[in-house]
Amino acid sequence: MKHGNFLKNVAVISVGGLAAKLIGLCYRIPLVGILGGYGMGLYQMAYPLFCVVLTFSSAGIPAAFSRLIARETAQGRATSDTVKTALKLFAFLGLAGTLLMCFIAPHMSELQNDKNLLPCYLALAPSVFFVAMIAVLRGYFQGKNNMVPTAVSEIVEQIFKVGSGLYFAYRYAAEPVRAVTYSLLAVTISEIGAFLYLLSRYRGERKMKTLRVMKTSGGEIFASAFPVMASASLLPLSQTVDSVLIVRLLSGHTSRAVTLYGLFAGGAVGLVNIPASLCYGLAAASVPAVSACFAKGNEEEGRMRAMYALGLTLLLAVPCAVGLFFLAPTIVNLVYSSLSAEDAALLIKLIRLSCISAVTLAGVDTLAACLTGMGRAKYAALSMLFAVIVKFALQWLLVSRPALSIGGAAIALNVCYLVAFSLDLFYTVRRTKNRKGIFGNDYDRKSRNGKRGFEPARSGGDSARG
Repeated sequence: MKHGNFLKNVAVISVGGLAAKLIGLCYRIPLVGILGGYGMGLYQMAYPLFCVVLTFSSAGIPAAFSRLIARETAQGRATSDTVKTALKLFAFLGLAGTLLMCFIAPHMSELQNDKNLLPCYLALAPSVFFVAMIAVLRGYFQGKNNMVPTAVSEIVEQIFKVGSGLYFAYRYAAEPVRAVTYSLLAVTISEIGAFLYLLSRYRGERKMKTLRVMKTSGGEIFASAFPVMASASLLPLSQTVDSVLIVRLLSGHTSRAVTLYGLFAGGAVGLVNIPASLCYGLAAASVPAVSACFAKGNEEEGRMRAMYALGLTLLLAVPCAVGLFFLAPTIVNLVYSSLSAEDAALLIKLIRLSCISAVTLAGVDTLAACLTGMGRAKYAALSMLFAVIVKFALQWLLVSRPALSIGGAAIALNVCYLVAFSLDLFYTVRRTKNRKGIFGNDYDRKSRNGKRGFEPARSGGDSARG
């Protein structure tokens, strides 16, 4: 893929992501005013468990699926129509995730010391099934270097969420818990809308007979996706632990633990995540671009493309981080105008303290995508695992101190992403030694002899030892 085509793909998916984020940001302004500090605390505390279950049922599928399709295309083989098989496989996993979330909900709400979270979890649970379906379809289109369906589906998601979410929030404004519950139900409605759009696009391609069918088993698909899913699951899993650990540590020295966590997770972290979201297009476009190079044995070119993608990521993320630091008061006054003077001042401090994460998180997302394209998703998982362990250790040491309080969580987050970024960069530029073929263990001898199209990655990635 030439740089021009790469930038076109990045532009398409980035514009879609930016439009979706702007819609979501505009949604947050009235939502915060309606729900208040406690309501937003509940809203944010319900999300981590949802993200964890979502991750185990769907995260990593777009990247893994797009890598599989891009690789086969680059090698001149007929593209496998694995979509139908994948939809069946991840429909099962998505349904299992929905049922698991319903089962865990009572225990999790009790663990988080707020039984009002139970209906919130139940409202979110059905969306797990639909997100798994969406992930498969997005992965297919991205592997074909068609980023338009992904971009449009993100906008469709936000439109459905904002429309139904504001309707429910205003209708039940006098009942905060009910308002939060129905606002979270709007997430499920939005996923249904996005799924129906993508399904219609996919069926349109089938009618045009642009798809060629080759049998690919669900086991092969899952084996290919598992390392990427493992890598993607660690961060949301750690955020679920955060919602328990941080609140409990804060409860030791303040009665506003839930509110402080809401300001940090729903305010500061939400804004810090925006630059990474803007750079999502770079991560999505990097998987097929890097994978195609490695499929042809052009590993050096693949690394150059990875560094090119990282350079563009930093070019976008660094100005965003600087803007967050200097414009924090303006942003808080505009977006969170309903907050008290005390909470607003604290949120400004948290944003400025966390803004370095805007750069490193964006870099981590891009590098993890490049590692996936290289067949090294397991290294991205190991990097994030070590970074999360460091984060928990720092939270335990810092958040429990009244002088630092919730500020300690911001410091721990900065260190977490910095560690993950450094390790991912090392694994990206590291050369492969003692390879067992172009993708290490991705292809067995049958594949290399041309007797079979695809065999699952048994090691979960590149077999580099050096």
